[in-house]
Amino acid sequence: MDIDVLGALAVRENGISITPTAPKPRQVLALLALHADQVVPVSALIEELWAGEPPRSARTTLQTYVLQLRALIATALDREPAAAEAAGAAGAAGTAGARTAKEVLVTLPGGYLLNSNGGTSDVREFDRLAGTGYRAMDAGDFPGAARLLREALALWSGPAFADVQGGVQLDMETRRLEETRLCALDQRIEADLRLGRHRELLAELTVLASRYRTHENLHGQFMLALHRSGRRGEALDVYQRLRGMLVRELGLEPSAALRRLQRSILMAGPESLAEATDAGGERLVRV
Repeated sequence: MDIDVLGALAVRENGISITPTAPKPRQVLALLALHADQVVPVSALIEELWAGEPPRSARTTLQTYVLQLRALIATALDREPAAAEAAGAAGAAGTAGARTAKEVLVTLPGGYLLNSNGGTSDVREFDRLAGTGYRAMDAGDFPGAARLLREALALWSGPAFADVQGGVQLDMETRRLEETRLCALDQRIEADLRLGRHRELLAELTVLASRYRTHENLHGQFMLALHRSGRRGEALDVYQRLRGMLVRELGLEPSAALRRLQRSILMAGPESLAEATDAGGERLVRV
C-alpha cells in the first residue's frame, strides 16, 4: 500500500486508488492512513466524524463507512490475481498468499487498523529524512543537512489533507504536521545560511516572512540574509515590521535573541555576522 497525505489524500493498494469521494468515508480513511499499522480507536473516529455530538447510530454508521472502504480495497485486490496469472507459475504461487480486504482494513478490539503491508508513506519518509537531517546539523554537516531536509520538504505538495474536509482529529493532526514542516524548513534555511547561500535565500524568505507574519525565526533569518547581502537598511526594516506586528497582534516585544540580532546589525559590518550566534554559542534567532 502506498499512502500520501502531505498534500492531497492518495491511498493506493496494488497501485489502484482506494480513496473514496464521499466526505465521511474519506475522513475515516485519512485518519487510518495517517496512523497506518496502528490501531485507531473507534472513539477517535467518532470524534472526527461528529465532533462530540455523535448520533445514536454512530457506531453502525462508522461500520458502514468501513464496509465501503473494504469494497474499494477488494476491487483493488481483485486485480492482483490477474496480474499474477499473466506472470506465470511464479505469480500463481504468490496468489495463494493474497490478502483479503479484511486483512488490509482490520477490525481489532476497540478500533481499526490499516495494514500497509510494508508499503510507502510520505509522512514516514518525511520523518526519516528530517530526523537524519537534524542529526547532520548537530554534527556540523551542513551540506548533508541541507540536502536531506530539502528532500524531506519536497515530499509536500500542499497542506496536509488538502482535499479532505477534516474534523477535530484531522484538524489537530494537520496543525501538528504543519509544525513539523516549519521546523524542517527552519533548519534547512539555517543550513543554507551556514553555507553562505544568503543571496539564494532572499526570494524564498521574502515570501515566507509575508506568509508567517509573526514567526520570529524566519524573520531573523531574513534579516541575516539581507544584511549579508549588503542590504542593511532592509534588514532593519524587517525587524521593525515584525515588531509592529507582534505588538499589535500579540501584545509582545520581539525575543531577546532577535533584539540582539537587530543590535548586531545596527553596530556591525556584514562581515562580522558570519555566524548567527552570540558569545555563548547560542543561536541569535529562535522562536
